[in-house]
Amino acid sequence: MAEFEILFAEDSTDDAMLTLRALKKGGFLNKVHHVKDGAEALDFLYCEGAYAERDQNTKPKLILLDLKMPKVSGMEVLEKIKADPNLSSIPVVILTSSKEDPDIQRCYALGANSYIAKPVETENFFNAIKDIGMYWMILSQLPD
Repeated sequence: MAEFEILFAEDSTDDAMLTLRALKKGGFLNKVHHVKDGAEALDFLYCEGAYAERDQNTKPKLILLDLKMPKVSGMEVLEKIKADPNLSSIPVVILTSSKEDPDIQRCYALGANSYIAKPVETENFFNAIKDIGMYWMILSQLPD
């Protein structure tokens, strides 16, 4: 199985397509694994369910996480990731439509590395995603 460097958890088809298009434009699409809910994100990270054959030693370098997802919320996924010593060093960027202060406060308290409210305007959203990929995948120095 290919090595994915970005785990992208997003249930909205429109937001996912736009995000994937922006990542492709930034040269990252072949390194992205898109999941549609929090349960699938956890299965991917813990090599369970459909991902039982995935190499447990291969961790994503970045997680893009929506908050409002079915099955398991993004907040719960964030909490599990940051509480797990094997995953806690992976940067998690919250990419959500919620601009609610309690959500922002809670995400940072749980260890989110960044919180980005999805810009409504398509061009702004597109540019923000390209910049996220550039910063976290190329410029930021992460532990191995």
